[in-house]
Amino acid sequence: MRILVLGGTAFLSSEIARQAVAAGHRVTCLARGSAAEPPAGVAWVQADRSLGADSYMALAGGWDAVIEVARDPVPATAALTALAGRTGHWTFVSSCSVYADHSTPDAAEDAPLLQPLAPGTPSTPENYGESKAAIERETLRATGGNAHLCRAGLIGGPGDASDRYGYWPARFARDNRAAVVPDIGGHATQVIDVRDLAAWILTAAEHGVTGPLNAVGDSVPFGDYVAESQSAAGFSGEVLDASEDWLVAHGINYWSGPGSLPLWLPPGHGGFCTRSNRSARAAGLRTRPWQETLADTLADERSRGLERHRKAGLTPATEALLAEELLLSR
Repeated sequence: MRILVLGGTAFLSSEIARQAVAAGHRVTCLARGSAAEPPAGVAWVQADRSLGADSYMALAGGWDAVIEVARDPVPATAALTALAGRTGHWTFVSSCSVYADHSTPDAAEDAPLLQPLAPGTPSTPENYGESKAAIERETLRATGGNAHLCRAGLIGGPGDASDRYGYWPARFARDNRAAVVPDIGGHATQVIDVRDLAAWILTAAEHGVTGPLNAVGDSVPFGDYVAESQSAAGFSGEVLDASEDWLVAHGINYWSGPGSLPLWLPPGHGGFCTRSNRSARAAGLRTRPWQETLADTLADERSRGLERHRKAGLTPATEALLAEELLLSR
């Protein structure tokens, strides 16, 4: 297949390009390359997509498949205008953040969506879901519905720059000082390995799969994930369970970002990590055991440095202060 990856230098898009080359496809990546270069074996077209239609002038001929990972509707719409008419199959890597409700467990692809971002409204992290919903709408319009809307969940695995899924195994590997853990053992986590997601996107393109499909892994209780993280890391210290109310009162953030406890979700998100993946599995999605993803993530965390600055999680100093207060309150 002649495949165009709109991106190819970061986490998921790079993995897609790498696997596509390994599978024998002819792969072109269109990317700025300001932070990294695409994998070896691809044809690299350097372009700044903020320039609009001019970005695609060097892309000649037709494509068997185009894979789009954008989060901003403006460049995504420009790409559709320039390329959809000469592309056999279009994949848009969307997100489960397009759903309007995150409280219902086992929700499928027919769940209500957010209102798409209004034209002319800047795309920001705060309207991420609305931005992805807008790109879904434009993708369906431009392709006449002949597109795969790959609604990915939390993506983990080696190379994850968000520092969310890797926080816990890295924390337990870092040292054996008392670890502060939210008391949510029965709550669900749900991650898809970046390598499995990339393989699924290529499989879907090869077989002409279309429509919206939840690309998510199976749900795993947070307590099981934390226990496996401790075991994999060889942690022998004390685990201090902290109630959700106590953590909120101490200014600890949910889910991601600085000063957070990753994978801990706010109230009303009981369905966020329990999305149904039945339709995607029926269409060909395959995922590896989550323990394998965790082990490989830990190996990646060790190689990147357990003491490095992280985009998500508690700093050792903040955790030490919290642990001291929890121990004193006994």
